[in-house]
Amino acid sequence: MDAPSILRAILVVAAAYVIGGIPWAVIVARVTGGPDPRKVGSGRTGGSNAVRALGRRRGIASGLLDASKGSVAVALAFLSGAGTLVAVLAALAAIVGHSRSIFLNFGGGRGIAPSFGALLVIQPVVAVAILPVFLGMILFTKFSSLGSLSASLAAGVLLALLTALVPLDPWLYVYAVAGPTLIWAFHHDNIARLLAGTERKVGTPRT
Repeated sequence: MDAPSILRAILVVAAAYVIGGIPWAVIVARVTGGPDPRKVGSGRTGGSNAVRALGRRRGIASGLLDASKGSVAVALAFLSGAGTLVAVLAALAAIVGHSRSIFLNFGGGRGIAPSFGALLVIQPVVAVAILPVFLGMILFTKFSSLGSLSASLAAGVLLALLTALVPLDPWLYVYAVAGPTLIWAFHHDNIARLLAGTERKVGTPRT
């Protein structure tokens, strides 16, 4: 890569991190007069806690806006003329920005929505394929976190297989591995509670 390409890549990835950091759940709460999700439940700003704090419609709206952050980050990379590697790095930056937002003192969500939004642009077939895994696991176990963990793992496996079989750009292997790794890392406390049998199920009151 020449110097202009490197500079462009750095700017795109930095912009993706900032985009990922936009705290849509907090913004929706302020605009609609709802409670700050950071003061409800887990204190996270992702979709699950947004639904808990703001109700289903506003929570889902926040989740969709969070998903758009990943989509916009990847689209920005491709529209700038950067290649797949930069698009993958932008997707990962958006996930990190969402979970470690500069607007929330490096707090935020757990990265599921922006990772899914990024996957919709990177490889929409995989994104659609993991939806039944996500929803089915939540319906079967009543654990939102387990749905997220299972879907992220399935996404990584399917993306790697598709990349090998089609074949697709080998840089997608990076997202297949790093994406789920980040999601699992940001769910470390959920994983500990699942193993301890103390994770709360969907619908369990939490103040």
